[in-house]
Amino acid sequence: MSSLSEQTIRETLVALVPEQAITAISLRGDKLGCVISTDAQGPQAQQLQRRCEQALLALEGVEEVTLVLTRHDETPAATTATPRTKAQWRSESLPHVKRIIAIASGKGGVGKSTTTVLLAHALQQAGKRVGILDADIFGPSIPRMMGLQQAGQPAFEAGQIIPHQAYGMNVMSMGFLTGDNAAVMRGAMVSKVLAQMLRQVRWATAEAPLDVLLIDMPPGTGDIHISMVQQVPLDGALIVTTPQEVSRIDADKCAQMFTKVSVPIIGVIENMSYFTDPTGMQHSLFGQGAGQALADAHAVPLLAQLALEPTIGAALDQGQKPVLPDALCQLAAKGMII
Repeated sequence: MSSLSEQTIRETLVALVPEQAITAISLRGDKLGCVISTDAQGPQAQQLQRRCEQALLALEGVEEVTLVLTRHDETPAATTATPRTKAQWRSESLPHVKRIIAIASGKGGVGKSTTTVLLAHALQQAGKRVGILDADIFGPSIPRMMGLQQAGQPAFEAGQIIPHQAYGMNVMSMGFLTGDNAAVMRGAMVSKVLAQMLRQVRWATAEAPLDVLLIDMPPGTGDIHISMVQQVPLDGALIVTTPQEVSRIDADKCAQMFTKVSVPIIGVIENMSYFTDPTGMQHSLFGQGAGQALADAHAVPLLAQLALEPTIGAALDQGQKPVLPDALCQLAAKGMII
């Protein structure tokens, strides 16, 4: 068993940065997270990050490192009178993309990817130009749901990745690169892959701008989430839960994470809220109330309660556009998402 301690981690970092620059250390099993405050910028910051990551990965018992660099002159959100409306680690948005929205849940199995695809179709049906980024590096589902599981690797043109298209929407996913093979990589590599899928993809042009890029987030609140808010100024996050209390608990943690990094919570979508049998009777198979409780806890609206509809899952398994839930179509038509 590793004898790794916070003191050992600090001693390792002090060889590279002043001790007062180490503002946070989190160790969970073999996963290590650190926040370092620095004046370094550009290549110097990148070099510092690489050196710190290499030193920490050399420690016995550490398999994954998430290192976040913050500026000395940044004011903590808790001391700011007016909260920021966007996360500001990297302030420039993606070229010709008007809004970027994360769709997250904090856990798997709640239908987050399904909700992302359904919402994308609903927004497009309402006249919006939509893109989808599948940020679930280790469990990409979007290619199959969009009928792109056989699309293969995307093309490169003038140093940019050209996203695949389906139903008139630009789509990018790790699944296009790995196929059915597992993506085996550490946190630092995951962050680089995510940065590439965000910044090196030609999401839009001046002639064909995107109204919104929907980002299907992976479960949890880890390095991918931190990398996302470092890479682009998110305009907001939609939190997906089921009516179960165990789902609400994890979704609440996810919402807390976005709040801490100053990403506004747009609202909550409760999936699998009920099942309608052939007689028209509704059954709450997974309980009731978690979506409303989550929305109330964060003072945001419960935007929709979606039924458990087998035909939707069957259609998406085949990469087909399903009959869209009325609730999502109304949200898109009324402009309540963008």
